[in-house]
Amino acid sequence: MRQSVSLPSRLAHRVRTLANRRKVSTNRVLVELIEAGFESQAAEKARFLELADRLVESRNPAERRRLKQELARMTFGE
Repeated sequence: MRQSVSLPSRLAHRVRTLANRRKVSTNRVLVELIEAGFESQAAEKARFLELADRLVESRNPAERRRLKQELARMTFGE
């Protein structure tokens, strides 16, 4: 599918530089970066769900506090 996107000049420059360094098209770099972003999001979601499951199953108060803090950090940031 053909799609046009507008990139801030600084970002476009970084994409072109990476493409030139790797000797591939800017389109290929954009596709790979988008795919990596989706994979990263899926991994983060899986990690969140794993921590949530561990929180539910844990009976150790110290571990529960640590898991809650880690989930809060993932949700709200530092």
